[in-house]
Amino acid sequence: MSGRLRDHTVEQNWSGYSEDEHAIWRLLFERQQKLLKRRACREYLDGLQGLGVAAHGIPDFRRLSDILDRATGWRIAPVAGLVPDDVFFAFLAARRFPLDYLQEPDVFHDICGHVPMLMNPVFADYMQAYGEGGLKALRLGHLEHLARLYWYTVEFGLIATPEGLRIYGSGILSSAGESVYCLEDPHPHRLRFDLRRVMRTQYHIDRYQETYFVIDDFAQLFAATRPDFAPIYREIAVLPDIPAEAVLPEDRGYAGVRPGMRARKKEGPRVRTARV
Repeated sequence: MSGRLRDHTVEQNWSGYSEDEHAIWRLLFERQQKLLKRRACREYLDGLQGLGVAAHGIPDFRRLSDILDRATGWRIAPVAGLVPDDVFFAFLAARRFPLDYLQEPDVFHDICGHVPMLMNPVFADYMQAYGEGGLKALRLGHLEHLARLYWYTVEFGLIATPEGLRIYGSGILSSAGESVYCLEDPHPHRLRFDLRRVMRTQYHIDRYQETYFVIDDFAQLFAATRPDFAPIYREIAVLPDIPAEAVLPEDRGYAGVRPGMRARKKEGPRVRTARV
C-alpha cells in the first residue's frame, strides 16, 4: 500500500467495541442471514462461509484480510469515515477495500455486504477494474456516470441464476426490507444489464430502488469494464439522463417481462415485506 493510502487508514481496535455494539451485530446478522438463504447469490453465501463471518460479534479485520488475501489478493483497509473520491478509487485499484469501522450500521453493511463478494475471483477483479476506471473518470469529468455503474451493480445488483433472480449488491444484502422488496414486490422494474443504459440512469438514495439491472453472470460484469470508457462517456454526454423509474422502448425485462410490465411474483420466495 502506498504511503498516501496508508495516511488514511487506522487500526480497528477490536477490543474497543462494547458488548452493546457486538449485540447489535448479532441482531443484524441473525436477522439478515435468515432472509438471505434463498435470496442471495451462491457466490455471496460461499464467500460469507469462507470468511467465517458469524453472529457471535464484529469480526477482527486482520483475520478477514488474511483470508481474503489468500483467496483473491484483497485486504480490508479500515478508515475513519468517508474518504475523498480519488482516495477511494485508489484503494480499490490497489485491491484494498476502505471500510468505515466507526459506525455499527456501516461496518455491518461493509462486512456482510461488500466483503464476502470479494472472495469471488471474477468479482474481485471487477472491483479492482472499477477503481482504476474511477481514477480515469475523475480526470475526464465523468464521475457521475461511473458512480451509477457502482450503484446499480456493486450496491444494488441482481443476477440471473437457474433458480431465479438472486442478490449480489451489498446495499440489498445488508437491508432486511430491500432484500425482500427487490425480488418479490411487483413495483420495481427489473431490466437486463446494459452499460450505457446504466450510466445514464438516475437513482434514489433515500428509498428503495425503482429499477434494478440484472446480469447473467459476473464474467459479463467484468467484461463491461474492459473497454476504454472515454468514447462511451462522449457518446452518452450528449444524451439526456434517464429518470430512475423510467422504462424505454428498447429496454429488455428479466424472464420475459416486457418493458413497462412489472416482474412476476415467481422470481423469488414469497414472504411478507417489512421495511427497516
